[in-house]
Amino acid sequence: MVGNICEKCGLPEELCMCDVIEREGQKIKVYLTHRKYRKPVTIIKGVNKESARSTTKQLKKKLACGGSYKNGNIELQGNHTRRIEDILVKLGFDRDQIEVE
Repeated sequence: MVGNICEKCGLPEELCMCDVIEREGQKIKVYLTHRKYRKPVTIIKGVNKESARSTTKQLKKKLACGGSYKNGNIELQGNHTRRIEDILVKLGFDRDQIEVE
């Protein structure tokens, strides 16, 4: 019995490492900017498109804030620069890849 095979790497899905390999090459930059009426917005750059939607959803849930994925960036309402690194590490990103300004 042959299980499902990954289209990218050709390995069985149980052994597929595509997600890990994609995340290793990423450099994630987190910084704070201000919008209209001096409202703080946390911007996260460098998350690939395939995982950005689910990452945005999980971050919004864990930080109890609003946000969206626009123009290749994750935008979260409020200043979350202190907590974002630990949460991204729990989501599977490497701490060395994350740069918080």
